[in-house]
Amino acid sequence: MSRAPAVVLSVVGALWLSITTAQAAVPMPEDATATGEVVQESVERRYPMDGLRRISGRLRMDAKVEALGRLEAVTYRLSDRQTGLEAFTNAREHLLDEGAELLFWCEGRDCGSSSLWANEVFGRSYLYGPESQQAYLLARMTEPEDRLVALYGITRGSGRPYLHVETFHPTASLGELLPTAGTLLRQLHSVGVLHLPGLAAPSPAWRALLARTLQLDRTLSVALSGPEAEIWQAALVAEGVRAARLQTEAGDAPGLHLRRLR
Repeated sequence: MSRAPAVVLSVVGALWLSITTAQAAVPMPEDATATGEVVQESVERRYPMDGLRRISGRLRMDAKVEALGRLEAVTYRLSDRQTGLEAFTNAREHLLDEGAELLFWCEGRDCGSSSLWANEVFGRSYLYGPESQQAYLLARMTEPEDRLVALYGITRGSGRPYLHVETFHPTASLGELLPTAGTLLRQLHSVGVLHLPGLAAPSPAWRALLARTLQLDRTLSVALSGPEAEIWQAALVAEGVRAARLQTEAGDAPGLHLRRLR
């Protein structure tokens, strides 16, 4: 009899620490309530990097990240004064401020079926809502350890808003993960800047990716800064980007930085 409370306390304490860690990835929105907390020590997780669709009864996506690791998940029931998209935007900006690298970001109908996100990806049917009111993000953080953070914001048809947050700690190294060109372009359009501090001299994969990003919007011009800015400019021109769309400017920050000009 005397040992039972200690065991329960130990389990509850460990669960609380785990959940606190999950919530720390993104601060709890004001006046929100945390619900549906889940901690799994060893789980195979698949995070889409594409809009979801079902073809011939099967879930389809063009790109994804799959790994084994520790999962910490929590859903925030938001105040009715805030929409799921607003909470998602605040959380995304927080992650960027913390140095996260955005791997995939979609909003609205670009994300595909909300039912698939709610039921097939996150296993929480109450996250289902109008596709125009959803947003999904997969980000990578490397400090103090390598981990993935997934966000899903939704306002249901009833008007009830939610923000779902997952923190995933992989057992093995994730290796190099490239973001999608559409995600980089969305950052340039919405934020106006794109910081890539880990990039030094152009690699074949990154020069092709950045060229593809800029070719998605041929009206976009950018200023490049960083120690290798001029080398990057020449590399992108070699990949087919018009030289008139690229400028260089002073900047000593490590890596490569793009600033939208128009």
